[in-house]
Amino acid sequence: MAGGKETPRQKMIGMMYLVLTALLALNVSKAVLDAFVAIEENMQQACLTEYARGQEKLGGLTDVEGDKSNPGAAAKAKLLIEAVGRIDEMTADQIKMIDDLKILVLTESGEDMKSIGKEESIITTAYTSKDPLRPTRMDLMHVQAKDQYDPPMRVMLGPETDIKKPTGEGMKLWDAIKKFRDGLCKEVAGSQVTADTSGKAIYQAKFKYNAPDIREYKDQTDLGIKLRKDIDRQGTVNEEDINEIIDLYRGLTLIEYSEVHGVEDVHWLGKTFDHSPSVAAIASLTSLEMKVLSARAHAVSVLRARVGGGEYSFNKVMPLAYGPEVVNAGDEFEIEILMAAFDTDKQPVVIYNGEKVAAAEGKARLKLKGTSGTMELKGTVAIQKKNGDMTTRDWTKTITVMKPSGSIELPEMNMLYRGYPNKVNATASGYPETSLSGSGVSISPSAGGYIVKPVGRAKTATLSVSGRTADGKSVSLKTMKFRCSNLPDPELYWGGVKNGGKASKSQTQLFAKYPPEIPLNAQFRIIKWECQVPGAMGRPPSGPGGNISAASNLLRAAKSGSQVSFICTVVGPDGIQRKKAGAFKI
Repeated sequence: MAGGKETPRQKMIGMMYLVLTALLALNVSKAVLDAFVAIEENMQQACLTEYARGQEKLGGLTDVEGDKSNPGAAAKAKLLIEAVGRIDEMTADQIKMIDDLKILVLTESGEDMKSIGKEESIITTAYTSKDPLRPTRMDLMHVQAKDQYDPPMRVMLGPETDIKKPTGEGMKLWDAIKKFRDGLCKEVAGSQVTADTSGKAIYQAKFKYNAPDIREYKDQTDLGIKLRKDIDRQGTVNEEDINEIIDLYRGLTLIEYSEVHGVEDVHWLGKTFDHSPSVAAIASLTSLEMKVLSARAHAVSVLRARVGGGEYSFNKVMPLAYGPEVVNAGDEFEIEILMAAFDTDKQPVVIYNGEKVAAAEGKARLKLKGTSGTMELKGTVAIQKKNGDMTTRDWTKTITVMKPSGSIELPEMNMLYRGYPNKVNATASGYPETSLSGSGVSISPSAGGYIVKPVGRAKTATLSVSGRTADGKSVSLKTMKFRCSNLPDPELYWGGVKNGGKASKSQTQLFAKYPPEIPLNAQFRIIKWECQVPGAMGRPPSGPGGNISAASNLLRAAKSGSQVSFICTVVGPDGIQRKKAGAFKI
């Protein structure tokens, strides 16, 4: 249609078809427009509900402030009411701005916005500074041109109606909503109060928060994760407020850019108000008012709970006592006794390792087996408020697993050998860490225990075992005295035969070692030897090391039943040289 080779008449007909097609596409049915009118009415009712919810929580604070029987709580409530006043001032600014935009949109559409409260008036109840949190009430059924979309676009997107880079009044609203969000988070974080024994209340200056401008995120979960990282980085938010601030921030954060019908980077204002009929634009603005009033009610509820709240319901109480499962004799320990309240109809939701743990009687029971070392357990616990919202907290528990042990001692056998790596195992049962110390000895750690060696020539030494508590305190548990002695002399072996036995003269190797009844793993070596056979002529044969091949001729000449003697010089791990003699029959 309307191609370059067509006649003027054909071009005219083609243009008329295009215009007609556009008009048909833009023609919004009456049923759809009436649906927007109904949505707007529901939104207005929701606004009034959120307004009333916030007022109810504020009333609870006022009641606490007037309770003279608890001056501390009353003083805290007074400060919190001041904080609510600052929140309400911010909220009123948003309501007034949005109301003015709704009136401007309808005025630009040619509607009568000066008539108020009459039978055919659009405004049924006007905005008033005496009640600045209550939005203007409108009846959009009286809007004459419900399907006009140019005025909302001009007002919200600007004269150019650029859906990617709007410049109209909508951008002022966009910036104001973000400013309101950040101010609300800051007020909630910074209004933690405390009172002293005299009843004087103050804000806790250590708690504060400056909300970031997070623009890029995948979804609400990802936004929450990024916000939590920022909160942890700043480190100035009360643990109880973290989830509340995340909920407030997410509730007032809109996706700035998105893809619409194949067009990328469309601003939220363009997505919402581009070719939006006037009644639909008003409904969108009212939905923002509902978000603002809902956030205000949420924030006031958080503040109300700081002086004893009505956020949670309880119908049962039970006593609880917490303390260590095992203590050592003589150790001080502490137990905590408290009364816990819970709702039997709203059991806590406990998560461990991503799995839900069954809960009853207000608590979940997690059964595990001790492994080794330190077990770091963590998860979340959530409880439902009266309004159905869930409050979630992280929980952690550190379990120190002790290895079962016992002790059987032979006090008469307490002996440490000089020059020998005496192996010692020491355990401080009931403590996460064991320490061994002593006098007259050197101590070094070894696999599974310690190596202890006497130093000097003292006849006795002492060893002490201590336990170290989780907070680093050392507790002495036991001290024992040990006798110190040189290593006992080894026995001579000819081949596999011990001194005094019957050996084979074909064996050519001598050994110096301990017999089985001496359970020491000490290694001895023969430095030199000398062999004697009774009646043999000449000089006795001798040699270095344990090889006696040099005595082979003498041994072959000896008669069976003869006694052969060896005199050896041996040295052990202590470096002491010993003379050892052995006699064998052949």
